[in-house]
Amino acid sequence: MRVIYAGGGTGGHINPAISVADYAKTRDKEHEALFIGTKSGLETRLVPKAGYDIEYIDIQGFDRKKLWRNAATVAKLIKARADCNRIIKEFKPDCVVCTGGYVSGPVMMAAAKQGVAALIHEQNVYPGLTVKGSEKYAEYLALSFDETINHMTAKEKCVVTGNPVRMQIINADRKAARRKLNIKRPFALIFGGSLGAQKINDTVIDMLDRVIKDDKIELMFGTGERNYKAVTEEIEKRGIKLNEHVRVLPYIDDIADVMAAADVVAARSGAITVSEIAVLKKPSILIPSPNVVRNHQEQNAREFERHGAAAVITENELTADVLYDKMQKMLDDKKALARMSAALEPLAKTDALEKIYELMLKMSEKTNKKR
Repeated sequence: MRVIYAGGGTGGHINPAISVADYAKTRDKEHEALFIGTKSGLETRLVPKAGYDIEYIDIQGFDRKKLWRNAATVAKLIKARADCNRIIKEFKPDCVVCTGGYVSGPVMMAAAKQGVAALIHEQNVYPGLTVKGSEKYAEYLALSFDETINHMTAKEKCVVTGNPVRMQIINADRKAARRKLNIKRPFALIFGGSLGAQKINDTVIDMLDRVIKDDKIELMFGTGERNYKAVTEEIEKRGIKLNEHVRVLPYIDDIADVMAAADVVAARSGAITVSEIAVLKKPSILIPSPNVVRNHQEQNAREFERHGAAAVITENELTADVLYDKMQKMLDDKKALARMSAALEPLAKTDALEKIYELMLKMSEKTNKKR
């Protein structure tokens, strides 16, 4: 099967597409993949690192506040559609799989024009503009939550698959990961998503002195690539001396092993992150971003909290002392950690890749009937 995958900008859009491609490769020895992305997103690094070819288009999202800027966006969309038409004609895919981000829009449009069956996956409860705008072009709307169907017009195209979680996450082993990473202490992982989060970064910087002074835990802190220089410069400016038990990284490439090894994860509550936390059964401190459509990250976080599977700290509540005290209290109470891990069991879904692959087979059959 020849498949075009599209999803761009953040790891939350790119990693699901890579997950599906990796899974398809295990099911089909003749699987050929081509990704479409932009040169401004993490796909420039993540897709080649995963071993896949990628073509780039120039596209940007619509500005809802400064509408006058959208003239340039429309011009780019027209050019991007033409580029996607060319790419699809040349590659001749059997189907197209899009996982969100504004790069998916022109890909879905071009696939429909070229008669190639396509699906678009929505990770969150509330569908984004790209997914809503792609309804009429899609063969399937692959959703992560039943509730999302209520927000779609083309309900007959909706299939609830869940969020595709990377096979590396599903297969990760805690003991093996701790040996690999040489973790011998209670281990906390903190990150603010693939691009980083300013508020989380500032908070962690503020609490590093306590972490180092207490010297009780291992800490790995992912700043996001765009913030790494500013974070490390601020650490140096304050005279904070990191030791072997505190690691500050721009991006955590081996996140499957790191998350598997962790005792507590403190992170944003985007759909893919919480799905991975659930699969690995990791007690977590969720810090929802307030800057998302319909506050869906807090909804994700509160759902985990309701099940007793996570603690929630909003940005308004977030301080160095609040985060450190909560994290240390959790690490000190092994019985509470065990209860939180058990509470994640009903929230973990591991069959999304299989469900999406079955849709890909159906789409491939439909596309090839037209040829």
